[in-house]
Amino acid sequence: MFLEKLANVEKRYLELEQRLGNPEVIADRNLFQKSSKELSDLREVVEKYRQYKNTLREIEDTEGMLEEEGMKELAEVEMDELKELKKKLEAELEILLLPKDPLDDKNIIIEIRAGTGGDEAALFAGELLRMYLRYAERKGWKTEMIDANPTGLGGYKEAVFNVIGKGAYSRLKYEGGTHRVQRVPKTEASGRIHTSAATVAVLPEVEEVDIKIDEKDLTFEAFRSGGAGGQNVNKVSSAVRIIHIPTGTAVECREERSQLQNRQKAMKLLRSRIYEVEEEKLRKTRESARRVMVGSGDRSEKIRTYNFPQSRVTDHRVGFTMHQLNNFLDGEIDEMIDALATADRTAKLSKME
Repeated sequence: MFLEKLANVEKRYLELEQRLGNPEVIADRNLFQKSSKELSDLREVVEKYRQYKNTLREIEDTEGMLEEEGMKELAEVEMDELKELKKKLEAELEILLLPKDPLDDKNIIIEIRAGTGGDEAALFAGELLRMYLRYAERKGWKTEMIDANPTGLGGYKEAVFNVIGKGAYSRLKYEGGTHRVQRVPKTEASGRIHTSAATVAVLPEVEEVDIKIDEKDLTFEAFRSGGAGGQNVNKVSSAVRIIHIPTGTAVECREERSQLQNRQKAMKLLRSRIYEVEEEKLRKTRESARRVMVGSGDRSEKIRTYNFPQSRVTDHRVGFTMHQLNNFLDGEIDEMIDALATADRTAKLSKME
């Protein structure tokens, strides 16, 4: 079954290569782009499969050498190495054959909100915001603020922003849930450790073709921004609030000086929120969620604890702990994401067996 699947993938790859040389396909821009993308998506699997087939041939050749005079010892060493490579390639191919999340290449919208803990929770929400912005910067992704409600102490009651870059969703989809922080607040004279929390939601950015919203189902309000913005603040009604009447979903955007720009960003957020509501309904009816091991991304799920006294961050879903908390909060979170992605793939593979 495993080899049959791989053979079918290679067959499809060869068909696509041939199709892309067809003048009629080249002339049809949409078909050419669609075929090129499919070819690109299959390339890694096919290259790995060809390496696997070559390894099988080398194992067969080496088996013949085991019977030759004076070659047995050398052949045994080579056979061990080839069998180890075969095992490694099989594991990699199993992962590559897993159905790809269709949202993985999407841009995302991240919403961070201060939870329990008052000013300390707002400060922690601000640190999470900086962590994700720094991570995006390290990845070469673009970020745009959609809405923010800062506090006077440098924290945030809430912050909503766009992350634009290939693979943003595939890397950050595991971040949704409740993040807890344990530390001694700067305002705490007795030095007692407090626990505060902030919630994170990760929404795939969806296009108009993915979610159809009827203008008749919307109400628009313009209001004056209360955030930073120089002379524009509190003088021009550039901030926008949009309410989707059927679902009661409300979004705001106040980061741009132009009402039109704020409206465009707000509509982007609205589409993503409505899409997530519909996806949540589907998740509840499906036997297995899209994110098998790491949960659904529900904000009520406590996923991670940031312990400052011990400079430790622990993800409770997979029991993975990292130290050097300051570096983690500076955006060095790839090791954690890799652990979550590996656990997710392992769980999916076990369900396929």
